[in-house]
Amino acid sequence: MARWLIRRRAVGVTVVLLVLGALAGSVALRANKNSDASAVPGGGPVALEFAAADLAYVEPAALTRWLPLSGTLQPVDQTTVKAKVSGEIRQVAVREGEAVKAGQVIVRVDTADLEAKLTDRIGTLEASRAQMAMAEKTRAQNQLLLKQNFISQNAYDNAESNLSVTQGTLKSNEAQVQLARNALRDAVVMAPLAGTVAKRHVQPGEKVSFDAPLVTIVDLMQMELQAMVPANDIPELNIGMKVGLAIDGFGDRRFTGTIERINPTTEAGTRAILVFIHIPNPDLSLRGGMFGTGRVTLAAGAPVPTLPAVAVHVEAGQSFVWTIENGKLARRIVTLGRRDDTAGRVEIKTVLPAGTRVLAAPFDNLKVGAPALVRETTTSKGSAAS
Repeated sequence: MARWLIRRRAVGVTVVLLVLGALAGSVALRANKNSDASAVPGGGPVALEFAAADLAYVEPAALTRWLPLSGTLQPVDQTTVKAKVSGEIRQVAVREGEAVKAGQVIVRVDTADLEAKLTDRIGTLEASRAQMAMAEKTRAQNQLLLKQNFISQNAYDNAESNLSVTQGTLKSNEAQVQLARNALRDAVVMAPLAGTVAKRHVQPGEKVSFDAPLVTIVDLMQMELQAMVPANDIPELNIGMKVGLAIDGFGDRRFTGTIERINPTTEAGTRAILVFIHIPNPDLSLRGGMFGTGRVTLAAGAPVPTLPAVAVHVEAGQSFVWTIENGKLARRIVTLGRRDDTAGRVEIKTVLPAGTRVLAAPFDNLKVGAPALVRETTTSKGSAAS
């Protein structure tokens, strides 16, 4: 019985080994067939075939040019309201971030001293008017006496001179009264424009002097971006050109501005000129101090040699294109110029031989020197069927 079991197990192992050998032979046979299929009859590598649609040629084209711009946003209208009189601040009626209207009261200065000064000036003016009346009366009397030869010409001249001095004093006192009234009026400070309070410089109870800053107001409805542009590019800019802008913090949202002003001189220490770009801000979303970048479209220049942008590859900092030359793939390093993203073309400064066929579609695992041919397109039915 034991011998029979041993023989049965030996037969099973033999059968398993035979099956494994058959499988190995089948795999080897398939590998040989695949190897034979991947080679041409002469034993060389298979030529890569490309359609005519996969190729591009260097062609002259007038590229759209862009001038990059960047700068900081500022409100077009902004002001720092300053004190026109000195005194103690009684009230500050606004705070940062609050909207104000033109003519709205924003600060009040204590008026006790100003009222007292006005009263004093009015008293001085009344005294001057009384002196004026007396001087006119004296001159009239002296004029009658001079005609009757009761006084000398010198006495009359003195009366005339006194009247002139009194008239000058009266005018001066009238001006002083007006100044005192103006100061009393200026103690109530009103907003010169509608906008938003950006900074409150004083607090109630503080003593301020003449021309001290009180409140800064900005109008966010109209903004402008101040961009530094090289002087060489200024001749190509004109008032009214549109500028597409991206503002930091707004993601993909884009704004449109217009070149409104161009400085007539370069900035000190640079060869750049300030360009002012006006940006409407009806929803008040933009704020002063934000940074923006954009570009302005310049007039197209003379046609230059170009290729489709997809035909140019970059590797290790080098730009190159794949070409088909003498039935083989070649890799040519090229120098690029301007790029027109709208047209999808790029300037090629490197001179390529006339009629060079360039691969204009993305392909992987290409090797220099690999056989390559172009499959000619036909309109025959047979070709269409294939």
